[in-house]
Amino acid sequence: MTTSWLDLPTNHPFGLATLPYGVFSTDDPDLRRVGVRIGDLVLDAGVAAECVGMESGITWLQPSLNNFLALGPPAWHAARAWLAEALSNPALRDGIEPHLIPITEVTLHLPIEVADYVDFYANEHHATNIGKIFRPDAEALTPNWKHLPIGYHGRSGTVVVSGTDMVRPMGQRKSPTDAAPSYGPSLKLDIEAELGFVVGCSTELGRPVGIDDAAGHLFGVALFNDWSARDIQVWESVPLGPFLGKSFGSSLGAWVVPMEALATARVPLPPQDPEPLPYLRGGGTSLFGLDINLEVRINGTLVSSPSYAGMYWSPAQMLAHLTVNGASLRDGDLFASGTISGPEKHTRGSLMELTWNGTEPLTLDDGSTRAFLEDGDTVTITGWAPGPGGARIGLGEVVGTVSPALG
Repeated sequence: MTTSWLDLPTNHPFGLATLPYGVFSTDDPDLRRVGVRIGDLVLDAGVAAECVGMESGITWLQPSLNNFLALGPPAWHAARAWLAEALSNPALRDGIEPHLIPITEVTLHLPIEVADYVDFYANEHHATNIGKIFRPDAEALTPNWKHLPIGYHGRSGTVVVSGTDMVRPMGQRKSPTDAAPSYGPSLKLDIEAELGFVVGCSTELGRPVGIDDAAGHLFGVALFNDWSARDIQVWESVPLGPFLGKSFGSSLGAWVVPMEALATARVPLPPQDPEPLPYLRGGGTSLFGLDINLEVRINGTLVSSPSYAGMYWSPAQMLAHLTVNGASLRDGDLFASGTISGPEKHTRGSLMELTWNGTEPLTLDDGSTRAFLEDGDTVTITGWAPGPGGARIGLGEVVGTVSPALG
């Protein structure tokens, strides 16, 4: 495998095999532009490209990735190839090295201007667990779950970058034993360890994206935490589904790893039975899972280690279903996988599952226990995937600290 003139350790999660995109600033927080992470440095991509004669550098001198997303797969591939060449060819070192900035000297911002945001519910283990908790006297999976990727349309304006504090939401709540609903801060604030998919190449309203065309719109992935107020959610969700229990905030990782970097992390989907309808079947390499490994920590204590590899629905199926009614795509659209959970308790990606709705509290390393999140708790989700030649593809982290309700 090609090596960088930076002489990075072969196992560095942000080597040449990763090259994720983000948006950063230095002294002036309003002067935001696209950066590419290599090792523990950030390449000021637009300036570097212009300095070595790349006219397309202007695409990266923007406060979000959206303009770059609009260019489509040929440009995405060419840009990645150029970055790999620029960071490995010693002949280009003099033009590139001055534009590398230590990551400790930059401020990271939301990498995309989120156009629309949809959250799916694509993990069978999570859906089964939640069904058992919320509907103990009924079938765990709803009758439609294995026929289509279920999701809800979220609030794009409350997607925030990793590192942003999450204010505890206020709302209505009512337990089965309460005579009437009450209003106040959520008492069951939860996390959901997810993967976010960043979309490019806008489409015309009324024209669905076929499953075999989905790859032309899937730019990359970032870690995602869909914070959830379970007490608000359970009271409001019948009959129309999640609303205020979800829309108060979601955290997106600062680094978007291109789908091209995850080529060696592709794995087969689990068997889909019954067979989906034709528009969800696809052909060739359209349907795939991803061998992405996550770790969830609360105040530094490892509480869960989910794997994305067991996800029931493919990202291509999610995107095809999202548009099958003619809904258009916009550059900067974001959809998330839903909670990533596995069959064992230590692989469950939410506190609702880990503590079984608070009946089996977790014990943290400091001896304290948690059923759900308390004010001041910091949640950190990290992730990685296998890369070519034994390399590790780093997804970085998504972090948030709970601050008290403002109501």
